Amino acid sequence: MTDHLTPGRPSYLRVVRASAWYDLTVTAGFATPWTYAAVHRLLSSWSSSWGLGGFPPLDPVQTLFANLMGAVVVVWAVLRLVGPLPVHGLYDGAARILFSAWMAYAAAHGAPGVLWLFLGVEVAFGAAQLAPWARAHRLRARSTTR
Repeated sequence: MTDHLTPGRPSYLRVVRASAWYDLTVTAGFATPWTYAAVHRLLSSWSSSWGLGGFPPLDPVQTLFANLMGAVVVVWAVLRLVGPLPVHGLYDGAARILFSAWMAYAAAHGAPGVLWLFLGVEVAFGAAQLAPWARAHRLRARSTTR
C-alpha cells in the first residue's frame, strides 16, 4: 500500500520505534541462558513480593523457549529500529494480538499475575499500531463504494 491512506506519517513510525525499544528493553534478557536466569529470578522475586505468585523453577526446556523468543524478538526489534517501515507496524500489531491472546490464556490458567502488566503493554502497542491501518482500510472501502 503506497497511497495517501497508508499510515506512513512520522508520528506512526515513532510508535513503531517506541514499540521496538520496549521490546528490546524487555526481551534482551531472554535471549541467552545466562541472562534469562537472572531475569527469571528478578521477575519471580518481584511477582512474589507483590503477591502475584512466583515463577516455576528453571528447567532446560523453559530456558530454550525463552531464549528462542528473546532472540527472535531482539532481531525483530533491531529491524524496526534500524529501518522502520509502516508495514512493520502492521505486522508487529498482528504479532501483539497473538502474544496478547497467549499471555491472557496463560494468566487465566495460573501463570503469575505479573504477566497482566506485560499484557497491558502488548494490547496498547497492538492497538496503537493497528488502528491507523483499520482506519485506512475503512476509508479505502468507503471511497471505492461511491
